[in-house]
Amino acid sequence: MSGHSQTAVCVLGAGLIGGSVLRAAAAAGYDVWGYNRSEAGAEAARADDFDVTSAIEPMLRRAAETDALIVVGVPMPALDTILSDVKSFAPDCALTDVVSVKAPVAAAVRRHELGGRYVGGHPMAGTSESGWAASTPDLFQRAAWAVSVDPGTHAGAWERVARLALDCGSVVVPVRSEEHDRAVARISHLPHVFAEALAIQGGGGGPLALGLAAGSFRDGTRVAATAPDLVRAICDPNSAALLEVLEDALRVLEGARDTLRSGGTIGQLADAGHDARVDFDDNERWAITEIRPGDQDWLARLADAGRRGGVIESLA
Repeated sequence: MSGHSQTAVCVLGAGLIGGSVLRAAAAAGYDVWGYNRSEAGAEAARADDFDVTSAIEPMLRRAAETDALIVVGVPMPALDTILSDVKSFAPDCALTDVVSVKAPVAAAVRRHELGGRYVGGHPMAGTSESGWAASTPDLFQRAAWAVSVDPGTHAGAWERVARLALDCGSVVVPVRSEEHDRAVARISHLPHVFAEALAIQGGGGGPLALGLAAGSFRDGTRVAATAPDLVRAICDPNSAALLEVLEDALRVLEGARDTLRSGGTIGQLADAGHDARVDFDDNERWAITEIRPGDQDWLARLADAGRRGGVIESLA
């Protein structure tokens, strides 16, 4: 499938997520190529037979010539530079991203006048490792891949992004950008904060505490192994939503502290937490089947379905 617009994908940033998009899309039969800022990362990708270079202009010119879908896979601090290059060399291509926040990315895309065929994306998958070496073609299997359904979204571009997510093995969760950012503050960004805090408390116990640590500490601190620069790039752009949910969580912890201080038990916290975890385990996705991109009110209808737990498992 070389060069046909619907199967051509140009990935900008070949780290864990972008690299995994390259691998998964290639495995699904797409014609893929990419850019990586570090030459060492580009060399590592080429060693695995992927067409990745540290020169962005030729990669984007090729995207423009083939009407490729461009996937931005760089962290937020590098976004403006990348979008400036897209504006210069491939301004008419369909555009998506895999950044962990959506509203700030959408705002940056609009600033660069690239909003016409932009569709926000965020695959909810990852590991604590980073870089091309950590990428894998099966990272997205059965993962939820958020695809934005903001007002004015181009139906054709949306379908291409959703199809790529599905072809990479994910299910598509249609979501408004602001709602996405509030949700991931709760289930992704706050866990980073808690993991860091828990790791600090464990370390404060010295070799004895760390020597006794087992599964609950290991699991609770797993994402604290993520590179600190990457944690900042993930969490800082969503600071308003993260602050709101962090204050909520602190109120819960303060309630438990006050109960213990007065000689009580953490039973109420344990009961509520157990119930919430059971809700998570019992939460079932249901398939959205009746709404097609371009239908009347399709964006609002998909946003509502996503809000209620609906996912897209296939496109006709």
